[in-house]
Amino acid sequence: MRLKKTLTSLTTLPPLPQLASLSSLNAINPLLLADVLFRKDKRTRVFMDLPLDKRIELINSVTPQVRHDILMHIPEADLVDLLEAVDPDDATDLLQLLTKHRREKILELLSGQMKDSLSMLLEFDPATAAGLMTLDYIQADINENISSVATKFKYHEKSTGRPPVILAMKDGHLTGFMPGHELGFAHQNELIGKYVKRMPSISYAATHSEVVRLFKSHPHGKVAVLNDGGNVLGIIYSNDILRLIQEREASSLYDFAGISQEESVTDDARHKAQNRYRWLIINLATSFLAASVVGMFEGTLDKYVLLAIYMPIVAGMGGNAATQTLAVLVRGISLKQIELKTAWKTLRSELGASLINGLINGILVASVVILVNHDVKIAVILGVAMIINLIVAAFFGTLVPLIMSKLGKDPASSATIFITTATDVLGFLAFLGLASVILD
Repeated sequence: MRLKKTLTSLTTLPPLPQLASLSSLNAINPLLLADVLFRKDKRTRVFMDLPLDKRIELINSVTPQVRHDILMHIPEADLVDLLEAVDPDDATDLLQLLTKHRREKILELLSGQMKDSLSMLLEFDPATAAGLMTLDYIQADINENISSVATKFKYHEKSTGRPPVILAMKDGHLTGFMPGHELGFAHQNELIGKYVKRMPSISYAATHSEVVRLFKSHPHGKVAVLNDGGNVLGIIYSNDILRLIQEREASSLYDFAGISQEESVTDDARHKAQNRYRWLIINLATSFLAASVVGMFEGTLDKYVLLAIYMPIVAGMGGNAATQTLAVLVRGISLKQIELKTAWKTLRSELGASLINGLINGILVASVVILVNHDVKIAVILGVAMIINLIVAAFFGTLVPLIMSKLGKDPASSATIFITTATDVLGFLAFLGLASVILD
């Protein structure tokens, strides 16, 4: 929910409901929520039975597919009420889910000011800074007095239901912003220039990554969006960036698992299969590669069946170790903490850690083999193979995501398959290769 301070001394308008987070759905019956998510035949009716404030909470918290279905089927008048009750940037996000025909029809039904605001916001690329901005601001020259600005403030809030950001201008260019609470304390004849605070700005064409970096380096509550001429187009609030970061985290988790970020718990079996089959086919191909390595040592396995029992341990431990390294590297890459040319120190640390963990786990697994199977040779083979595979996991888990990032690929989704293949193939090769040398 956007954090905005209303000045009770300037207006008595009741606050309009805002889009809420998922946690605000605690007041909604879980069975009702389940009907909205999973019962397509009941979804629209259940949604329409809710009061407007609950509709706003719900529409912001369901999956994009469910949100689209609801918006496409509710009556036009109710959709207009919903859009009029939320911020223009949130309303723009909802409109973008509609078909072009329905979006144009709804725009015609909106009030004049809301229609103009949404029409402007819809012109911008949603993947840029302009796609994150809102239009709740007023501009005032630094030489204007408090009384004049208070009048503009009250007019904007009365016409939109939302308090604006006060942008201070000098010769048509942004100099900063005036905190809204100063209007309630400053003398009416004072000039606002005395109260102006610094405010960072960014180009409307900047990417979301650039916006996030700006907020991290300048942790202010808001940023001004400027056009090519330096004129203000809109404002981005910190809560919009927090929501963007949360969406990216969810996207990274989906990528890491090889799942389309468009998939949700409410999708049917056909859509889930469509989102996953490519990844599974690629993994199947690499599994054949690992199987071909095992096939090279068929004779050794025939003579020493005990080896087959412990093979999954080698592959499983290598995969787990690689996943740990990959998770750390992906996070470091996303935070711009590491790149390929600065990887040596990290690689050295990961290899050192893998050697230590390999020794610990190798001794443990060798001890189990000796106690259970009383076979020292296989214990040594399994222990050494464990050390080798954990080192392999650290090596590929460090370098592969950095190489993928260097090539412009998403390291979370593209690196996993190569790392898993390396730990499986080289792990089996080390384990069975040592066995063929020591046991034969």
